[in-house]
Parts: sequence; C-alpha cells; structure tokens
Amino acid sequence: MPDMAYTEAAARATARATTERKVTVVSAVLAIVIGLGILYGVGLAQPAALHNAAHDARHATGLPCH
Repeated sequence: MPDMAYTEAAARATARATTERKVTVVSAVLAIVIGLGILYGVGLAQPAALHNAAHDARHATGLPCH
C-alpha cells in the first residue's frame, strides 16, 4: 500500500506545476496580445500623431526636446 504522505505530496507537486504552467501560458499570451496591439497601433498611426505623442511624453517627464 502506498504511503499516504508521499501520495499527497506528489499530488500537491503536480497541482503546483500545473498552476505554474497555466500562469506562464497566460502571461505569454497576454504579452503577445499587448505587443501585437502596440505594433498594430504604431503601424497605423500617422507620423504626426507619433511625433506629437512622443513630444508630449517628453514634456510630461520634464525632458527638453527643442
């Protein structure tokens, strides 16, 4: 008959590994979606809009730009 403590420990280890794998997959998918969203947004933005966004961001952080 298998040792109950060993069986429970093995079950907990398996559950922990499964949870860690799910978190990793969800994180990777989220990173890909955000990255593609940024690329899509920048790819379709007009050059003037990109300049103005960068210009405003520089002013907001107190960096000189001119």
